[in-house]
Amino acid sequence: MVADTPDAVRPRRWLAIEFAALYFGAPLAIALFLPPGMMFSALFVFTLAGLMLLWRTGGFEWRSLIRGWSRVHWAFLLAFTIGVGFLGWAIMVLTQPDYVIPLSPARLRFLALIWALYPLLSALPQELIFRVLFFYRYGSLLPPGNARIAINAAVFSFAHLMYWSWIVAIMTFVGGVIFARGYLERGFPSAWLLHAFAGNMLFAVGMGYYFWSGNVVRPF
Repeated sequence: MVADTPDAVRPRRWLAIEFAALYFGAPLAIALFLPPGMMFSALFVFTLAGLMLLWRTGGFEWRSLIRGWSRVHWAFLLAFTIGVGFLGWAIMVLTQPDYVIPLSPARLRFLALIWALYPLLSALPQELIFRVLFFYRYGSLLPPGNARIAINAAVFSFAHLMYWSWIVAIMTFVGGVIFARGYLERGFPSAWLLHAFAGNMLFAVGMGYYFWSGNVVRPF
């Protein structure tokens, strides 16, 4: 089990304000006010702020991020990845039947680049902010048991508000539940691999359509 936040890292009231600003205020501001082209720059700043908070949190062992490889459930990881692929393909068939990406050599090279970069540049920082920082720094604010996992999944889903898509909201909530449970039960490597493999599979079946800032349409 991953350790919870140490006692009284900061006054509880301040932690609550900080939590609300980081996990609700920042995503809401990005979704409402920033042009789609600046979303990823804002997310980069958001990630740096989260990492700074993690660094300033007393008692955190960075070595814990590389522990837990022996507890990775590889069979579940494979089954989960295949399941995500079938689900993503079904969603694209039902919602975007005319969106066909030809498997040209250029497309395959681009997909290989995505597969190489997504785990490091997207899944890794997201897991650091939404799992490690969330449970370590703010664990004292959370209820016990499955409720804290549900809150984590809701926060993770809300962070994707900028895409203004109910499909993205549902998928990231379900993913958040699985990633959080993987982190708490098996450690950071499990959560990171689950996130990375799921993301790469979604891009493989064309669901990058829903995560491209050029397709974002605000409902106002």
